[in-house]
Amino acid sequence: MSEAASTRVALAKSTTSRKTTKRHSTSSTGTTALLPSLAPLLHEWVPRQRWFAGKGQPVTGFSLVSATEILPLDTTGTAPGLLHLLVRVHQAGGRPTQSQGDCYQLMLGVRTTLPPRLAGARIGPVTEGPLAGRTLYEGLHDPRVADLLLERFRTPGPLGPLRFDRAEPIPPGLTPRVLETEQSNSSLVYGEAFILKIFRRVFPGTNPDLELPLALSREGCGRVPAPVAWFETTTPQPLTLGVLQPFLRGAQDGWQLALAALAAGQDFVTEAHALGRATAEVHTALAAALPTPPLAHDRTRDLVAGMVERLEAAAQAVPALVPYVPGLRTAFDAVTALGDTGCGWAAQRVHGDLHLGQTLRGEDGFWSLIDFEGEPARPLPERRAPQPTVRDVAGMLRSFDYAARSHHPWNPEWAARCRAAYCEGYARAAGADPRAEPELLRAHETDKAVYEVLYEARNRPDWLPVPMAAIQRLAGTPA
Repeated sequence: MSEAASTRVALAKSTTSRKTTKRHSTSSTGTTALLPSLAPLLHEWVPRQRWFAGKGQPVTGFSLVSATEILPLDTTGTAPGLLHLLVRVHQAGGRPTQSQGDCYQLMLGVRTTLPPRLAGARIGPVTEGPLAGRTLYEGLHDPRVADLLLERFRTPGPLGPLRFDRAEPIPPGLTPRVLETEQSNSSLVYGEAFILKIFRRVFPGTNPDLELPLALSREGCGRVPAPVAWFETTTPQPLTLGVLQPFLRGAQDGWQLALAALAAGQDFVTEAHALGRATAEVHTALAAALPTPPLAHDRTRDLVAGMVERLEAAAQAVPALVPYVPGLRTAFDAVTALGDTGCGWAAQRVHGDLHLGQTLRGEDGFWSLIDFEGEPARPLPERRAPQPTVRDVAGMLRSFDYAARSHHPWNPEWAARCRAAYCEGYARAAGADPRAEPELLRAHETDKAVYEVLYEARNRPDWLPVPMAAIQRLAGTPA
């Protein structure tokens, strides 16, 4: 029997034999003893993962939200088991949510003997509890586990607290591989046909990366790959766990294309114009699919208050930002002043974290937008809130600046031409030029640059001069 076939047999057996306990576990592992027995391994492994958002603050403990045996443990030890865990990771200090525990999704493979091909996925041996004597590993790197997940989507339905759904049929026999470039999430590619994104840090509510592509699909917008399948949990609260979408084979991301153009001394104006058009088409479809409440006076003040709060927090963390705070505040004050005179703006659902790396150009030159999750560091209700469309525009304008600054020597004229072409392409498709609202655009670009300063100071200090150059410009400080 082939490995894929044996996986399907195990899947069928597990479907008929599984029982759910009051702790949302579908297992014989015993949830009371499970997490304490795994905690020593998780203390070492979780903080090292690229998707772990709490770096820099010590982990103080774990608490179990749910445990599900997606693939029951084989008592003979010849086949893997797959544990799906939702675990709260408690930390000392840091973000307010860290003391309560950010919730993470873990896909843990369990084997008696780990084959050499999975050595790089090894987490460690379990020495006590219901899994004593077995080896724990990152399950997504195991082809049998990856096959199992796809089978779950092919035969959707509930599995303990989990629920698998699909929008269209999925063919069998697709070879899986792990995408190694992910950071805040993890992804599997199946046969160059589909890509499964596994959300690692999860939040109550529907993830925008499922909600918005589904809405765009209903509107017939072809700029965003439509979800093929997804899985969620409803207990103890609704959480989006993963989305399966078409894999755009042969597509190249906009960031790499922009850097290649810079390296070759080529312009990027035509592509920037096309990207502006693609963004506008997505915005138009989102406005048709979902509510568009106006950004009235009170909401304008709330919007600006959030920007000011982020600026003050960033200035406390990055002293180099302090001299520019008064100049940067004028961008936010200008929006408040307009709001006080009765000026209002349209608001709608937007991408929320748009930059060149969130775009793909197909082999036919067609541009698509991907990754609608929004900025992972922001709370989910904030990411799902309607925003002015210039938020996305500002993100892309900053991305052109980043690309130009990444090239040596710096090419500010290249960035300026791209920024202008992008806005022109947007205006051509939307019927309104984002530069026609300069105060709102400047405020959002300033807010984005402040976010970049904080991010680079914490994660890539060598890159800090890139957003600081924009901070100087936006603050109106002479070079």
